[in-house]
This record gives sequence, structure tokens and C-alpha cells, in this order.
Amino acid sequence: MSVARYADYIGDLRVLFAELDRRSERFQTFDVRLELVAAGSLVVYETKRRKGQTDSLYYGRSAATGQNQQISQAAAFSAIDRFFALGQFAALTDQVATGKGAESRSVDAQYPHCAVNFSYRKKGQAVARSTLMVFVGFNDEADALDFTSIVEEPGAFVAQRPYHTAKSHEWK
Repeated sequence: MSVARYADYIGDLRVLFAELDRRSERFQTFDVRLELVAAGSLVVYETKRRKGQTDSLYYGRSAATGQNQQISQAAAFSAIDRFFALGQFAALTDQVATGKGAESRSVDAQYPHCAVNFSYRKKGQAVARSTLMVFVGFNDEADALDFTSIVEEPGAFVAQRPYHTAKSHEWK
């Protein structure tokens, strides 16, 4: 099974995410929600700017306690940034990302995965851009190949880029 790789895409997303986190004044509008699941724990980085107002929420849920707890922006950013620093990535198809069908079992808990819902318009740009994808992170190319070669559901991972469906899409 051929699986599209997304290391380059995530590299660009990482730079954009860092810019938004550190220099949000460069953006006219944004609506960002990143949900990272790693080692059974959840980290959510959520921020939105509309009409000059910015609302943000950062929280985590520990695998040990199972309870949501507010965390700092820096902690949420750091967790997501560490995920983006992994060596290789594969994207789930929209059937898996929305939990439909047998393919929803393809996200192995031992591999971190991040749902990315990122929309923005920088100041001076005429149009907004958005992406809505779920990525699974791997240490390197060999790790990605080992995992994707044993997945039983052939439609679990995006096979060809660019990927655009009604529910998931690369930048548009």
C-alpha cells in the first residue's frame, strides 16, 4: 500500500504555527484548533481571532486521571511543537478522521496523532487559507514504513497528494 508522506507539509505548518503563537498581530483573522493525542494523554491548543477579539483555550487531559485541566499556552505550544518535530507523518483519510467504518481502528495508540483545524488570513492577504487533516507522527521514514505496511485497512491513510474531500483537505 502506498501512503503519502507529509514531513514537508508539517514542516511548513510548524513554521506557521510558531509565527501565529509568537506574532499573532501579523494575522488579520485565525481559527486554530489542534488536538494532540500522545501516550494516552490529550493536549488541546485552541485560539480564535474575529473582529479584533482573540479568545484562547489551552488544556490537557492526563491518561492517569482522565480529567481535563487548563494548561499554559507555552505548555500547549511545546507539546504540539514536539509532535511537529517528528521525522515523518502520514495523514488519515476523512473516513478514519471522522470515525466512520472499520478504518477508525487504524490510529494505534502507541503513535501520536494530531487533528489539525487551521484557518487564517494574514494582514494584507486577499484570501484566507485553511486545512483540516489528522496526522499520525513517526520517528523517521523507517518507522512510518513499518507501521503503514501492516495496516489492514487499505483506505486508512491518504495515498495521493494533494488530498481534498468534503471533510478533510490540505491547504485551500
